[in-house]
Amino acid sequence: MAERFPMPMPYGWFCVSFSDELAVNEVKNIHYFERDMVLFRTASGKLGLTSPVCPHLGAHLGHGGTVQGESIRCPFHHWHYDTEGVITQIPYASRIPPKWEGKPCLQSFPVCEQNGVIWAWYHPNGAKPEYEVIELAETNDTSWVQNRRYFWEFDSCPQEIAENGVDVAHFQFVHKMEAVPLGKTEYDGHIRRSLVTGSHMIPDENGEVKETEVSVSVVQNGAGQKWTRFSGVGDYLVQVLVTPVTRDKVEVRFSYSYPNHEKGSYLDNIMEYSIATTNGQQGLEGDIPIWHNKFHLVKPILCDGDGPIMQFRKYFSQFYDFDIAESVKIV
Repeated sequence: MAERFPMPMPYGWFCVSFSDELAVNEVKNIHYFERDMVLFRTASGKLGLTSPVCPHLGAHLGHGGTVQGESIRCPFHHWHYDTEGVITQIPYASRIPPKWEGKPCLQSFPVCEQNGVIWAWYHPNGAKPEYEVIELAETNDTSWVQNRRYFWEFDSCPQEIAENGVDVAHFQFVHKMEAVPLGKTEYDGHIRRSLVTGSHMIPDENGEVKETEVSVSVVQNGAGQKWTRFSGVGDYLVQVLVTPVTRDKVEVRFSYSYPNHEKGSYLDNIMEYSIATTNGQQGLEGDIPIWHNKFHLVKPILCDGDGPIMQFRKYFSQFYDFDIAESVKIV
């Protein structure tokens, strides 16, 4: 399977859970980036993400481990570790081993919380985060619906899914849509922004067809944070959260935020239609059978009707470890 994708896993901030899926004092086993990890929330609400292996005698912290105050407690000998992996208590010892006093001995990983999402930073060499997760105002608006979420898992990799947006030719054949204009696109370091605007004839709530200005704004912040804003009729935001489980398997989550419309109203029906098309054959689910089986060709044969695929690949290549990217010549 790995031969389908010559590139390694990209590094960056990736969704590993939604915030409301991890309660205070809860411990969860998770598996992403080809590694087992333990995710927990302390009594004060602080997040911890660590290796599952207790450095004392190797017990698994995710099987019987519990949160005690601001630390996770090993189920074997009840050693306590804070979110940075520092020993905070050994109940039967007179003192913490001097070599490790105040120093992390349990491997921990960068984790943060933003937009109702728990994000983990992945880097193959353990490098620290190079940028931050961007806050989205809509996700903190209490007058908006926040709990419409959808989940898929299939064989692919983050670049294949992200690249789909610039592959304009496939919209006609896979999604049965007219050609999608590229609009204006700009690259700014690790951020890519695109904006498409145009007038469409759309029936209003009385059935009268009117010309309406519609815009679609897409922002990619590194390899793992992406969102799309739709405005014009039925304004909404969708977070597109793609997380590598292994080199050739991903989890995809869509999280929608939109104004709280009256059930059965014109705008409520518009929103239901928008979600159905974004998720369905005209959206993600139309692409999944292709992604699940396709190969990533480093040197594809392209024609003048294809979108700026190679330009996008050059942008995305910055999210691979430099030495690995050079060795496989992915761009």
